[in-house]
Amino acid sequence: MDYENGDYKFNLLINSGNFNDNSFTLMFNEFLPVNSRVDSKSRDPISSSRSALLPDELVGSVWNSQLNEAYRFILWEPFQLVFQCDIAMDWSDHALWWPARNHWLTRTRSTLDQYGVAADALLHFTPMHKTLRVQLPDMRSVDCRVDFSVKTFNAVINLCKELGIRHPEELSFCKPLEPSHLKYNLKDLPSKKKIENQKNGHWNVPADTNTFIPASQSPRGSTGSLDQSSPFMCAPVTPSNRNHSTPISSPVSIQHTSTWKRNNNSSGFGSTGSFNANNSTMSLEALNGGLSESLAQSPASISPEVRSKLIRPKSLVERARMNVAWLDSSLSIMEQGIREYDILRLKFKFYSFYDLNPKTDAVRINMIYEQAKWQLLAEEIDCTEEEMLMFAALQVQVNLQATMPQSSYDSNGASSPVEDDIDAALTDLQVTLEGSNINNGPSDITQVPELCDYLRFFKPKRFTLKAFKRYWFTCRDLQLRLYKTREETNGSESPAYVINLRGCEVTPDVHLSQGRYGIRLEVPSAEGMTEMWIRCDTEQQYAKWMAACRLAAKGRTLADASYESEVNSITAFLQLQRPAPAPAISPNSLDITPDDYVAPRFVKRFKGKLVQRILEAHANVKDLPLVEAKLNYIKAWQSLPEYGISLFVVRFTGKSKDELLGIANNRLMRMELHSGDHLKTWRYNTMKAWNVNWEVKHMMVQFEEENIIFECQSADCKVVHEFIGGYIFLSMRSKEANQTLNEEMFHKLTGGWL
Repeated sequence: MDYENGDYKFNLLINSGNFNDNSFTLMFNEFLPVNSRVDSKSRDPISSSRSALLPDELVGSVWNSQLNEAYRFILWEPFQLVFQCDIAMDWSDHALWWPARNHWLTRTRSTLDQYGVAADALLHFTPMHKTLRVQLPDMRSVDCRVDFSVKTFNAVINLCKELGIRHPEELSFCKPLEPSHLKYNLKDLPSKKKIENQKNGHWNVPADTNTFIPASQSPRGSTGSLDQSSPFMCAPVTPSNRNHSTPISSPVSIQHTSTWKRNNNSSGFGSTGSFNANNSTMSLEALNGGLSESLAQSPASISPEVRSKLIRPKSLVERARMNVAWLDSSLSIMEQGIREYDILRLKFKFYSFYDLNPKTDAVRINMIYEQAKWQLLAEEIDCTEEEMLMFAALQVQVNLQATMPQSSYDSNGASSPVEDDIDAALTDLQVTLEGSNINNGPSDITQVPELCDYLRFFKPKRFTLKAFKRYWFTCRDLQLRLYKTREETNGSESPAYVINLRGCEVTPDVHLSQGRYGIRLEVPSAEGMTEMWIRCDTEQQYAKWMAACRLAAKGRTLADASYESEVNSITAFLQLQRPAPAPAISPNSLDITPDDYVAPRFVKRFKGKLVQRILEAHANVKDLPLVEAKLNYIKAWQSLPEYGISLFVVRFTGKSKDELLGIANNRLMRMELHSGDHLKTWRYNTMKAWNVNWEVKHMMVQFEEENIIFECQSADCKVVHEFIGGYIFLSMRSKEANQTLNEEMFHKLTGGWL
């Protein structure tokens, strides 16, 4: 840019807060030749529209509209403002925002020419840290100061540090959804075109990589200070509608509508007493040391207003469309259409929870528990009747324990429920060295473990009835072998079926009240996934074979150290679902609103017997302390067949209809659009690379056996790319005490711009 031969005019907005009720606008004046200098320290009112341009300096003016006078300033290097006026404040948090290009000018050593700033460019000089309303997994909202100029991933890390949540790489921001977003795929959203074509200057910014902006652009509380069409706008002042938004708000309504009461006392935050659920005047800073205690326990109920905004998907397709809301971790919040006082949801994005420690993760455990609870209540994940009653019983126990003092999780006392770190490490080492012993007899390292028993088997065929036949099953070296009789295993008879379990999908088919203990296998084959069913006779038999199938699907044999713990986990999960003959607590002593404990479809099914059924199931968990009840809830949630699968509507190359792509922490799944039946499974350990063609928005994933190419219909392909790269990144974590979060590696795996 030739400063000597042209007159260039730049508009620069100051957005710096309230300066004693004086509003400022700032603009670059027309530039004079370099050899025409003025005294930059002069504070005389500017009478001429021309100022001097010194070498590598810009001279402009600050206009005080209240005092009706202007002050000169010098811009040393393009983006360092040195004001020669009596404004005593710290400008270090300010930076330049370019609305037309939708990005920050944060490279302070670059020139305007290098950034491509033209003569008519409008730049905003605005604070990088702004107030963002964050809705936590427990539906509470907190007003936080968040850096709008850094990448979303880094903003989440900084926020989680304030909230006391470890391993922030598991979380991310997502935009609030509306019911209409579940009716259309991304490219068919009716509100998208309307928003992008607005002519009034509001939100007329390039779309982010998700190209998704909610229809309600500025929830109440937004000042819209950076969304004005006039280049000469005043600095933002305290929003006039601030009385509608609170620094930290609870989902509990102002009226006493809590559905959990005992002895006529509502339990808001339990025994901590550091935060009143109905107090709307507390700020994040005001909580100080009580923040972690407040976030470690959530209210038992939410207000009708918050409940009315819950999104309840009615099909797998609608569940897939919910993933359109995730923000791009590689872009800043500001670049994705978010402005001050807007609402974002903080949620666990990746279902790979690492090192859950009751001593240090009270807030994290509570937030995972709350997200699991609301997933079940909103029917984002499916479960059986017995499982729903078990979850409701654990929730009752959590609410009861919240009103009681809890034992310390210090490992020095004998009464501590948490095992000492050194003892736990020694136990893990012992199990790893000894391996598992499925027969509980003397171990023999020269003998390959084998599981044998009579089970019933059924392989569906077209136009056939579902009839199970009895076979002698053996499980060894990741294979199931089925013989007609036990004696055939000692002879030369070949097995009737040989099933390779590596890479298969294992789904429970259990109904305790009917005495059904089934295992559904979907085995990879040349034609796709072949469906097979196994039926066990007893609960103990089911636990052993289910554990063997799950481990074999991951490539682990019966000699793996985790086999015994897997069996015990399955057995404990079944015991929790078995109701007691009588409740341990009288139904009249508690006031339970069914909608707070079970999904709507079960409320209709149980009708008036629901509270009785919940309390009967509660008898199995009545002795659990608070954190253990939450951990049991999380473990039971993780045992559900649909747990941890993020769905997307995609269309594979060469196919004429849409299908579902499921992304889990260790595999990709191709699924039928409406039924969810698995058509193909690919494990990450066979993946070689994944790439995106950003021009046509096609994604290719290369596996050892084949390459797959698809186009994502329900979200931008960047969201899919980030899920895959994120799970690869999380799998690289280790238990080293000095391990640090490798942010550069995360962006390399998820950014897609290598």
